[in-house]
Amino acid sequence: MRSSRSLLLLLLLAILLLAAPIHASDDDLDYLIDNADDIPANDPDGWLQEGSPDDDDDDDDLFHQDQAHDLPPLDETHVLLLSASNFSSFLAARRHVMVEFYAPWCAHCQALAPDYAAAAAELAPLAHEVALAKVDATEDTDLAQKYDVQGFPTILFFIDGVPKDYNGARTKEAIVSWINKKLGPGVHNITTVDEAEKILTGEDKALLAFLDSLSGAHSNEIAAASRLEDAVNFYQTSNPDVAKLFHIDPAAKRPSLVLLKKQEEEKLTFYDGQFKASAIADFVSANKLPLVITLTQETAPSIFDNLIKKQILLFVVANESSKFLPTFKEAAKPFKGKLLFVFVERDNDEVGEPVANYFGITEQTTTVLAYTGNEDARKFFLDGDMSVDNIKRFAEDFLEEKLTPFYKSEPLPESNDGDVKIVVGKNLDQIVLDESKDALLEIYAPWCGHCQTLEPTYNKLGKHLHGIDSLVIAKMDGTANEHPRAKPDGFPTILFYPAGKKSFEPITFEGDRTVVEMYKFIKKHASIPFKLKRPDSSARKTENGQSSASTTGERRSGTNLKDEL
Repeated sequence: MRSSRSLLLLLLLAILLLAAPIHASDDDLDYLIDNADDIPANDPDGWLQEGSPDDDDDDDDLFHQDQAHDLPPLDETHVLLLSASNFSSFLAARRHVMVEFYAPWCAHCQALAPDYAAAAAELAPLAHEVALAKVDATEDTDLAQKYDVQGFPTILFFIDGVPKDYNGARTKEAIVSWINKKLGPGVHNITTVDEAEKILTGEDKALLAFLDSLSGAHSNEIAAASRLEDAVNFYQTSNPDVAKLFHIDPAAKRPSLVLLKKQEEEKLTFYDGQFKASAIADFVSANKLPLVITLTQETAPSIFDNLIKKQILLFVVANESSKFLPTFKEAAKPFKGKLLFVFVERDNDEVGEPVANYFGITEQTTTVLAYTGNEDARKFFLDGDMSVDNIKRFAEDFLEEKLTPFYKSEPLPESNDGDVKIVVGKNLDQIVLDESKDALLEIYAPWCGHCQTLEPTYNKLGKHLHGIDSLVIAKMDGTANEHPRAKPDGFPTILFYPAGKKSFEPITFEGDRTVVEMYKFIKKHASIPFKLKRPDSSARKTENGQSSASTTGERRSGTNLKDEL
């Protein structure tokens, strides 16, 4: 059965090659087809489907939890299950709909389910205004693709059919509060002291505008700003006694604004900028978080989805945090609105350990690093003592792009003479970016099932192409090594670097992961032409026409590389 399937694959490849333009030599391709034998033993019919329960890509989720938790029975009476067949009509019939795109096997989705169901139940009396629904993204893949669902869970809030990302905390309270704000007026009027006292005792954060009038241009700017900010409730008053409760001088010039944070050391922040919606929203975004944010599952969205992308992170074990946090907070003060200062409890198994591993921190020693937090994901480590001045100088140099980035690297391999060269961060320049050679690089993860399936095929490609001096076949563990010119887009990522063009972006291989297809890809993009070196190239004919080995005199069993492998 297996041999017949292999033969069928080879025949199909031959038909495709005859039907398509061929850039490589027919002779070489015929040879590779005859010797490909590329069907993986553990996945004969094709690659695992992306996003399936067997897909190891979920392991790169920063906060993925490997342990399953026993959950109580769920009452999802008020959560509506949508699919491609009813999705559009459902959204058309309701102005406000929150939709969770989930995967049944996703641990994060399972953890969210009770809170999502509870939020739906609490909002049930408002069913005429809002509905909570969910879509199984593993079943309705086209629907998930339409809304650019790239991870689970993804929560979107539709207003008149237009989606907006929900990036708030995954708790019942946060979801209900967020939705209520979307349903109600953007800014709430406070006219009495009793109303003000309820807000001060009941909310952790609140913004108050002290105005001459609760309508008009200034009120409109506050209302517009509130629609740009989800995490803080906006209030306005013209009552001097209310203003006084919020620590605004009743005699102060109006309009006046104050942001109150009840649980933080810096409880009051007054606004002195232009009274425009965008500027007010920027002020709230920059000041709503504490000087130093403790990284947890709950605070992670407010850090990584923040408009301020650049971060300074302090890694310290819990029992030493009181020693270093005051210094870190003092250093953070001049950078409010410019940088996020984040505290990571190094010995916290849930968050500290995986985040430290992500940044390549292996020791328990106190560490400060800067992180760009965007697509280039550069990081920089603080040298020297943990003083206020040193951290401030480090932060200033970070903002001014004066620091040298750090990249993870394994030690150089002791020997590197195999068909597939071993690349680490320290030797990528010498092996892959050598302008005199074309180079193919696979970036893999040891735990990735796709990478494990590809390995024998990739090794076979290296063996076929071994001995071509102008060509390098290489691989790099992308979890232990980094380089600015080798960034994986998932695992495995296969990149090609043409000779003489190493300053350009590499070319990504996206075809079928077979010896033949990878060979055709290399042949198409290689700057330096080459020919395969056949296994029988060293054999010579004897006088009677028999083939003999040129050096050892041993008889070769044949010239079919498939037999030799």
